[in-house]
Amino acid sequence: MSRAIEIARNGLGPAAPNPMVGAVLVHDGQLIGEGFTSPYGGPHAEVNAIGSVADKALLKKATLYVTLEPCSHFGKTPPCADLIIKHKIPSVVVGLLDPHEKVAGQGIAKLRNAGVDVITGILESECRDHHKRFLTFHEKKRPYIVLKWAETADGFIAPDTTERNENPEPYWISNSYSRQLTHKWRSEEQAILVGTNTVLEDNPKLDVRQWTGKNPLRVVLDRKLRINGDYHVLDGSNPTLILTEIAEASRYYEGIDYRILDFSKDVISQICSILHEINILSVLVEGGAQTLQSFIDAGLWDEARIFTGTSSFKKGIAAPHLSGKIVASTPIGLETLKIHYND
Repeated sequence: MSRAIEIARNGLGPAAPNPMVGAVLVHDGQLIGEGFTSPYGGPHAEVNAIGSVADKALLKKATLYVTLEPCSHFGKTPPCADLIIKHKIPSVVVGLLDPHEKVAGQGIAKLRNAGVDVITGILESECRDHHKRFLTFHEKKRPYIVLKWAETADGFIAPDTTERNENPEPYWISNSYSRQLTHKWRSEEQAILVGTNTVLEDNPKLDVRQWTGKNPLRVVLDRKLRINGDYHVLDGSNPTLILTEIAEASRYYEGIDYRILDFSKDVISQICSILHEINILSVLVEGGAQTLQSFIDAGLWDEARIFTGTSSFKKGIAAPHLSGKIVASTPIGLETLKIHYND
């Protein structure tokens, strides 16, 4: 099961909104096949694992280890439970039951009804952590929310406005290694979210140009539609969703998706509902300070990744404040990256 979790991580990003499942086949103590979830729309982990076995006759005496309950319904691909039964695999070990309403125990029931010996709950906590995006989406009806920012040694997220250049551009606190890591993170989440001020001040592209992988959906809070076509987020290069209170379609840019928010009510909950509605399993919130603090104050965040640099601003925009369990602290050059979980 540990190996199944390990290879499953290869699906982080491309597999979404499917879960990134890992599957391993063992015969007589020897690994004979393994696989992980293909990019969305492609074969599931069980299909890839079975397909990797050179001698299919061994499947009738093999044990399949899988991080999540095999599916029992027709989606973009046929049910994995049916494939397991077809190949007469006698034993299946499952890490975690699938909370998806179309599965939810039905895959295991189908296997047992066909005479397959099924064991569940193996490395369950590790599998839950691995599948945290998928589980949050289906159990809490919202995406898994990752907050990210860089702050100076004296606790500022951005310099005083008088320190900025005349043209909008990022003012880097983190080093090049941290920035590349951030681009890797972007490739792993389905969406990236920023507020109006971040766009107006930094003019970010919000893509993965320093890494390989799929660009996330750009989600921008723009209450009054202050952002114009001079900014990268409206260039049409990547899918973009603008959340606004303005319902005048004549002000919308072609090729950009717009959704209406009621800013007099709980904005963060509305954002979570919209992202859940459009099947977004996870979102990376990159700021600025007001947007990040809004998620923190609402209690709607799961993980925070905070870079602390060596520079000092002495004045500027203060970094957000949060409490949570620090689960990791890693040096990146002269900087420190701390990972917090919302406990």
